[in-house]
Amino acid sequence: MEAIYRSNGLMFWNHEEIKLREFFINHFAERIEFVLWRENPAWKMVRIEAPLLTPSNLLNPNYTQDDVFWQNNQGMDEGTYSLSLRPETTPGSYIYAQHLLHTQSGHKPPLCVWQAGKSFRRERDQVQKNMRLKEFWQQEFQCIYIADTMNDYYKAVLEPMRSILSMALGYPLEKSRVVESDRLPSYSQITMDVEIDNGDKWMEICSISRRTDFPEKLVFQGKNGNIEKDALVLEIAIGLDRCLYCYNCRTQ
Repeated sequence: MEAIYRSNGLMFWNHEEIKLREFFINHFAERIEFVLWRENPAWKMVRIEAPLLTPSNLLNPNYTQDDVFWQNNQGMDEGTYSLSLRPETTPGSYIYAQHLLHTQSGHKPPLCVWQAGKSFRRERDQVQKNMRLKEFWQQEFQCIYIADTMNDYYKAVLEPMRSILSMALGYPLEKSRVVESDRLPSYSQITMDVEIDNGDKWMEICSISRRTDFPEKLVFQGKNGNIEKDALVLEIAIGLDRCLYCYNCRTQ
């Protein structure tokens, strides 16, 4: 990992780091699928790739022009033809999940749509050890389920994610922790972070949220017609660049 450009927060990654990132992507997906299936074998996992350029009106209003790289510095009020470099993969995953739920493909909740790819934010320049990058890799799982389910999927994944991340990065379990996030977005009922003690600082490498902002209700066929149910989303957001950074801190 090297910052060769003069502009801060833009990293170059070498061949070995790219291979390790690809290993993390596949490993985390397999382990999360196992954790969800253990709670409910009905979970369906769907991997997609959405465009990096996203219609600005689809972005969560928590993001402002100070946070996001807008097309021609235009904001959300410019309508659907204004584009931005996505600050997170969520909008594309939500749109695709709606597409799956509306087609005759047999997809229904519980459904997990996930992506691994780049996101972009207007971060202020900081030293490299803080890993506040303007262009960064995320792996985000949007796990959509019925709000009134008896399964507490959120609670079920917290400690397993801590263990999965610690083992993959080569840290003992006592070098990791699950803590309440220092920020609670308006769309989240609760957000907890998984942090790693990389020898320099406790670094957040994963956030786990229970989101309430899925754009529509879930519809099921009942005996007397359609039944609508509220949706919740278990979001598991992993910072792949931070995983690589913590791995490198341990091995260097």
